[in-house]
Amino acid sequence: MNRRKCFISCVILESMVLTFSAYASDPAAVQNFFLPEMDGISQPYVGDCMPYYEDGVYYIYYLKEAGDSYHHSIYLATTTDFVSYTEYEDPVLEAEDPPAQDDWVGTGSVVKAKDTYYLFYTGHTDSDEFPYAETVMLAKGSTPTSFEKVAGWEITPDESLKQNRDFRDPQGYYDEETDTFTFTITASQDGIARILKYTVSGDLSEITYDGIIFTDPIGKVYNLECSDTFRIGDTWYLTYSAQDDVLWYAASDNPYGPYSEPKSLDGPLFYAAKHVESEGGAYMVGWARRSASERDTRKVNEWAGNLLVQQIRQLPDGGLVLEPVDAIVSQYQEEYELETTDSSLDLSAQDENVYRELCTTPDSFWLEGDFRYEGNGAFGLAFDFKDSEEDYKLITIDPAEQKLVLHFRGGDVAPAEKNVPLEAGTTYHFQYIQEDSVGVFYIEDVAAFTVRLYGINEKPLFLYAKDNTVHFSNLSLNVRGQ
Repeated sequence: MNRRKCFISCVILESMVLTFSAYASDPAAVQNFFLPEMDGISQPYVGDCMPYYEDGVYYIYYLKEAGDSYHHSIYLATTTDFVSYTEYEDPVLEAEDPPAQDDWVGTGSVVKAKDTYYLFYTGHTDSDEFPYAETVMLAKGSTPTSFEKVAGWEITPDESLKQNRDFRDPQGYYDEETDTFTFTITASQDGIARILKYTVSGDLSEITYDGIIFTDPIGKVYNLECSDTFRIGDTWYLTYSAQDDVLWYAASDNPYGPYSEPKSLDGPLFYAAKHVESEGGAYMVGWARRSASERDTRKVNEWAGNLLVQQIRQLPDGGLVLEPVDAIVSQYQEEYELETTDSSLDLSAQDENVYRELCTTPDSFWLEGDFRYEGNGAFGLAFDFKDSEEDYKLITIDPAEQKLVLHFRGGDVAPAEKNVPLEAGTTYHFQYIQEDSVGVFYIEDVAAFTVRLYGINEKPLFLYAKDNTVHFSNLSLNVRGQ
């Protein structure tokens, strides 16, 4: 029995518990939001992603949680369209038995230089035998699907950081003209989260610390995880996921700052996303957070989940928004009948919520339409959960607070929210995609908002409003064509 199978045996009781926790997703039925195949009775999940693109293929390396993955080893799935995925059964890079610098594996990046593929990753250890809990380590390969670790090579925290605990998430770039690698790495200094820049010579022999390029402006987050830099047009962007927070971006006229005030790209349920670019556009590749149990109606805070890809669009003012991937939307060609007599309806509500049923939700669907509101009261989508209004799950548009909110328990619990700038009297186009328990709500040119909704399939879906008058128009709901 190999180490990974031994690891499975060691956690078999945990896996049995997970089965009874109602992790009901069927990976074979989930196309848009990839899940690894079941491993016996254990459902693995996608952790921090490392996307790489070459010759029409997107290589999505990820930290695999549970199943046969030993200490978050790196696995691979490939796709050409973000709809159909090929899953590689064996790990691309595996954690070592402790004590070792990489007895846990953390995220990194794949970079091609000349004819060699370099996988820079985080080696994490809890052993006192090593001076640093985290260092940047390296594996090399002649193809993007197979890597061998390079013993003895690592990047360690600069002494000025006074840091030996958190130093991770190397995002690498290769410059052919200068024959150098450049990295962004996350760490903290004096208890405040930073993003650092390093330069490494093409032969990997010289490592230079270039300093701090970005500091958490709020000063309340310990790490700015999974940072990435890229250019769209004449503007450079830095993205990062503030630990246990949301995905942010900041803009600059230069590759490494100074940067503008950061803005959020989604709510807290789309995490650790990194940029990948091809002839078809630019995308953020991350994961949709999940609950410990689908019966949990208070929290959506577990690490790792479904793979989630969203397209990046630059607005005229240089801002960024996330949009649905075209290839995903194009699947939904078959019209699904709504309960409304036409594609428009008005909701006028005072102190109590008013609901208008749209349909019984299919397992996977695409809903879109327009809305215009007059007052400050909340409105949005309501999903039946336990045949009781008190248990409805809501995607709430709250003009008074200028927020999108995921509500559970009929509005009493709010596990996720996102700020949105909205104005009364303006018509907005919205889109919502749902597959299994993962959903993303879009307001065109304004916001993307990822949600997790267990237990709402094959139950009524409503439009709702409270203390507001809302006009909905051009409503349609489509499912996948046969």
